[in-house]
Amino acid sequence: MTPRTTESPKPTEEAERAALAGARRIVVKVGSSSLTSIKGGISEKALTALVNALAEKRNAGTEIILVSSGAIAAGLAPLGLAKRPRDLATQQAAASVGQGLLMARYTQAFGAHGVTVSQVLLTADDLMRRTQHTNAFRALDRLLNLGVVPVVNENDTVATHEIRFGDNDRLAALVAHLVRADALVLLSDVDALYDGPPSQGAKRIPLVRGPQDLENVTIGKAGKAGVGTGGMMTKVEAASIAAGSGIHALVTSTANAAAALAGEDVGTWFAVNGNRKPVRLLWLAHLASVQGRLLLDDGAVKAVRDRHTSLLPAGVSGVDGEFEAGDPVEMVAPDGTVVARGLVNYSSAELPRMLGRSTKELGKAMGRGYDREVVHVDDLVLV
Repeated sequence: MTPRTTESPKPTEEAERAALAGARRIVVKVGSSSLTSIKGGISEKALTALVNALAEKRNAGTEIILVSSGAIAAGLAPLGLAKRPRDLATQQAAASVGQGLLMARYTQAFGAHGVTVSQVLLTADDLMRRTQHTNAFRALDRLLNLGVVPVVNENDTVATHEIRFGDNDRLAALVAHLVRADALVLLSDVDALYDGPPSQGAKRIPLVRGPQDLENVTIGKAGKAGVGTGGMMTKVEAASIAAGSGIHALVTSTANAAAALAGEDVGTWFAVNGNRKPVRLLWLAHLASVQGRLLLDDGAVKAVRDRHTSLLPAGVSGVDGEFEAGDPVEMVAPDGTVVARGLVNYSSAELPRMLGRSTKELGKAMGRGYDREVVHVDDLVLV
């Protein structure tokens, strides 16, 4: 008689939060609204309170990476700007002024606890390309091994609209994955995710085990402070990215930072619901700016979606948009449904004469280099 097998019981929320208290490596993200205001620039009180909690955790042996917004907001007052600028050039100027001010405050506040900090500025390109993200990991890992707290921000001074993360919440999720963190903590001025507007008596959502737990939840966008780019929506997206790739995530307020790091019942806990993935595929699924579309026939849809194979020229029936080799594109079924995203091996100018033909035929007719997949399975993610 074959013995019956039973699934291992899922760890309780309390056990998972306790794991956060004992985590080896944590990425903490703090938003502009928690650190700065348009009128007052950087809030010394808020920054010091946050640093006190993080430094205590670091001095207890936990490796901390701080992903900090606030550079643009910190640069507004010195430049005489009344509000966050909309044009990219002025945003870049404000970031250039504010980043130095922000790092000076962090250096002083952490230094009071005997903790050294470093500045790490990243663009999406740094996590998209294999060589750059390997170098980014190596640098961050070495800093942590030396006992440093890296302070990470998007490189707003040089980032363009096309290659921006869009907000530091998603940057934090990718950094957590890059450095193989045990947990991601997202801090803002809201203490948790609620099932509706808190002002209308909504209840805190203490635990999210998957997308199904958020189906009927209305999630807010950017808050009233006027200095940030995110909101609860981007925090939920970032926490979901982390949880879906094997990393515990918690969304709570900056005021709850110490309690959160101690594993207390604060905020909203996002339970792990997936396995770790290559960081390039996370970028492709959640951040990549799609440059075009490949129209697939039914056979190619089944191959890509059901059998998880590469996309071959024979299965592509049409091309939409202009793109170069290496650009991210969407793969679309005959009914218009987006099946996957991937990094294409050919430009939109090359592909039309290749459609519907086998790689063997293309190799003979067009020469070496044309016998490759249109999108290799390693550069493809289902959506």
